[in-house]
Parts: sequence; structure tokens; C-alpha cells
Amino acid sequence: MNTDLNITEIFYSLQGEAREVGLPTVFIRLTGCPLRCSYCDTEYAFKGNNLMSIDNIIQEVQRYKTQYVCVTGGEPLAQINCHTLLDALVKAHYLVSLETSGSIDISEVNPGVSIVMDVKTPSSNESDQNKYDNIAKLAQKDQLKFVIGSRQDYDWSVKLLNQYPTAAGVLFSPVFGQITPAELADWIIQDQLNVRLQVQMHKLLWGDEKGK
Repeated sequence: MNTDLNITEIFYSLQGEAREVGLPTVFIRLTGCPLRCSYCDTEYAFKGNNLMSIDNIIQEVQRYKTQYVCVTGGEPLAQINCHTLLDALVKAHYLVSLETSGSIDISEVNPGVSIVMDVKTPSSNESDQNKYDNIAKLAQKDQLKFVIGSRQDYDWSVKLLNQYPTAAGVLFSPVFGQITPAELADWIIQDQLNVRLQVQMHKLLWGDEKGK
């Protein structure tokens, strides 16, 4: 297999988000993203030229003693060969998650992959890029994430959930440094909202250090 992808970094750390939070995980960060979210914390992944074959990517992943692999970005699905990488990882019996913005169709994602899909809230300045028909394509194994930067974002997200019911687990995550986890927790409790509060554990441990 000699299909190439543009890779920003491959690193081993603890998963800081979603259902697998706290588990040792290999992260494969693909280069490039069509969006420019106001709160983006991985702008260094927007550009680069580091082509790797899928065989070499798998060899790098095999260096680490974990079954958990997270394919992230940027926006990984912006590279069409991302699907081939996901297929290869599933075939190699890894437990694979995909972090995607939801601005690109997810229909062709390998069904063995757990999708963690962002819905872009108003404060991202990219909410007009959301593909809302993706929400109905999420299954129980998947997760739908709202990154909340304000009360306006929160109210918008609650309204959207009522409009687009989902089988996926729902995550509400505060924008680091804009609202506190306690504020968001209070809103969720007051509204008896059936969502999971998510804080970015890796930022609590290491701040904004690259490759963590």
C-alpha cells in the first residue's frame, strides 16, 4: 500500500476528550483544514508538506502499546485518502476514532470508526459551514460535540439539539479561557440537559503544548 497523506504529527499521549478520555492513545494529525474557527487551537496543522505512506503511518503507530488511535487535524476528511487510512487502521484491529468538523460528508467513513463530530457554534464564526444532514448519520457509537464559548452558543446548541435529534452521545465543551467549566455545568444542570460536560483534560495537564 503506497497511498500518501500529508501528516502534521504522530504522537502518543492521553486522550483528553470524548468517551475515551484518559486512555493512552496514538494521535495521527493530518494537515489542512478548510475552516478558520475563532477558537482553533491547532492552527499549526493548517499548512505543511510532510507526505507519509499509509504503510509508514501504520509502522509508526505500532511503536506504541495501545489499541486506541485517534485521527484528527485540521480537518482529516479534507484529504480524500483519509478514508483509506481509516480502513487500514480498522483492518489492523485498532480502536479508531475520527475527529471531524462536520463540514464534510461522513457517509463513507468506515463503520468500524467512532466519529466525534463537531457542530460549529456561532462564536466559531464558521457555523454556516455545518452540514446538518450529517447529524442523522451518526450512530450510538459516535459522539456529537458542541464547543461553547458563550451563553448565546449554549442556547443555540440546545435549540439545535431539539431540531436535530441524534442517536450519538452529546458533548458540551467550554472554549478554553472564554467560559469556565463551572458556568457551563450550571447551565446544563439548571436545564436538566441530557448531555455530557467535557473539559479538555490535556489542557489541564499540559496547557497548549504541541503534541500533547
